Amino acid sequence: MDTHSDKPAPAPAAPVARFVEGSTLRHVAVMTAAGSVGLVAVFVVDLLNLFYISLLGETELAAAIGYAGTAMFFTTSVAIGVMIAGSALVSRAIGAGRREEARRLSTSAFLYMTVATVLLVALLMPFVTPMLSLLGATGQTREVAALFLNIVLPSTPLLGIGMAASGTLRAVGDARRSMWVTLSAGLVTAVLDPLLILVLGLGVEGAAIVTVFARVVMAAYGLYAVVRVHDLAARPSVSGFVKDVRPLSGIAIPAILTNIATPAGNAYITHALAPHGDAAVAAWAVIGRLIPVAFGPLFALTGAIGPVIGQNVGARRFDRVRQSILDSLKLTLGFVLTMWLALALARGPIAGVFSLSPEGVALVEFFCLYAAGSFVFMGALFVANAAFNNLGAPLLSTLFNWSRATLGVVPFVWLGGRWYGAEGVIAGQALGSVAFGVAALISAFAVVARLQRRAVTSASTPAPAPALVVGELPPFSKGEDASALGS
Repeated sequence: MDTHSDKPAPAPAAPVARFVEGSTLRHVAVMTAAGSVGLVAVFVVDLLNLFYISLLGETELAAAIGYAGTAMFFTTSVAIGVMIAGSALVSRAIGAGRREEARRLSTSAFLYMTVATVLLVALLMPFVTPMLSLLGATGQTREVAALFLNIVLPSTPLLGIGMAASGTLRAVGDARRSMWVTLSAGLVTAVLDPLLILVLGLGVEGAAIVTVFARVVMAAYGLYAVVRVHDLAARPSVSGFVKDVRPLSGIAIPAILTNIATPAGNAYITHALAPHGDAAVAAWAVIGRLIPVAFGPLFALTGAIGPVIGQNVGARRFDRVRQSILDSLKLTLGFVLTMWLALALARGPIAGVFSLSPEGVALVEFFCLYAAGSFVFMGALFVANAAFNNLGAPLLSTLFNWSRATLGVVPFVWLGGRWYGAEGVIAGQALGSVAFGVAALISAFAVVARLQRRAVTSASTPAPAPALVVGELPPFSKGEDASALGS
């Protein structure tokens, strides 16, 4: 007879707040390196995808991928915004030692992501062709881009689920499995792309089908890692979701607005290049895929620093928050300078491999030699945005990103295109990022300093309830005090 059969099962151990101790530089570097592998793998495959399309020998097809990519950037930006919100809230709960809250927030983030992406797809699908026309696409180029989007857009919720899972895994500090969420999609695409595009002759349609299948794999692995490996998903409930909608929206909506600023700016750049012909737009498609391959670790860095900041905010370690930002900047500067040199030296082979026209080759070479250096300032803006989103100041992230995407893009691109043609458009986009990167970084350190002063003055009193306004980010729920960290 089993004398222990009536005993309740032990509760799962609370996730360890890994980032509140040890070297912040090491935490940021390890999380960035792991995130970079999966992220860059996806971007490399995306670049190879364009390479396979270019082998078909039609400039219109490469230009169509450029237009479609600009449109898809909007949907991806919405998913990234929701992922940021879920990752920030889950990491704070883990940093404060509140396991059940972390599980509930993780589930609510998945539900929020699903609702948001389904509504987005329903809104965009009827307007695919007008949207492409607005970007400047015409004729066969527009038809091919519309075919691609009509296949890929309905799979956006799968992309969102995979990204939400990746954000939750980063929040708990599981860099390896977070990496495999995106890496699995990249590997599937790498294997199937040449088969469908070249061997079966499906071209752009084949690329779209592979994209959908890769998103299925991404979502499936992400859910497995969150639910089965970490047990970071509670049973869905209406009351839990309703409770979490407000704090999720408080970060997600500003983050979404922040993220769509970049595709909005890119859409204007695409529009500005359209009068220069399909050759210029095809070159912009190559540049648009070269950027994340070359600077993918910067995008991974913004995802890496978020959970590090979030856990230390939950533990009220603002000295470590400031150090995490400084360490991120060190990594950004060193990486961008190294990659800029590599791009400048290899600009000829890079530009020549995609079967572009001479004008397109010259435009890609111009980016590699000159405009790539602007990512020093873009990297500073990325780091500042990650800090704002995890410090309760997401509206500052929105402000700086939209300022850069409008004041830092439109006048510079318009004047550059008017005076120097297509190269002037690319140069204008690069120059516009300088001032906003510096200003955002200064503001991020100011927010940290203010929160640290508040933490010092209120150390002996209960923290107020989490607020959703700029600068208000106490790490405890209503009615709790610092003793909750030990529970």
